[in-house]
Amino acid sequence: MNRYCFLGHVDPANLAAYREAHAAVWPELLRALRDAGWHNYSLHLRDDGLLVGYCESDDLDAARRGSRPPR
Repeated sequence: MNRYCFLGHVDPANLAAYREAHAAVWPELLRALRDAGWHNYSLHLRDDGLLVGYCESDDLDAARRGSRPPR
């Protein structure tokens, strides 16, 4: 399993809305991520808008496409 980290940015004026929208992740979204090959996916947001994401996947390109790599 490979580990991946990515950076993003949220406009500091929109932090409250972002946090509210991500406070309760829909179970269907969690299932879709898992079924596509995303594991241990997490997001971390600083007060200045820096967004750090982390996930694990056997094949990140396949996970991004929404399909598992062939076994």
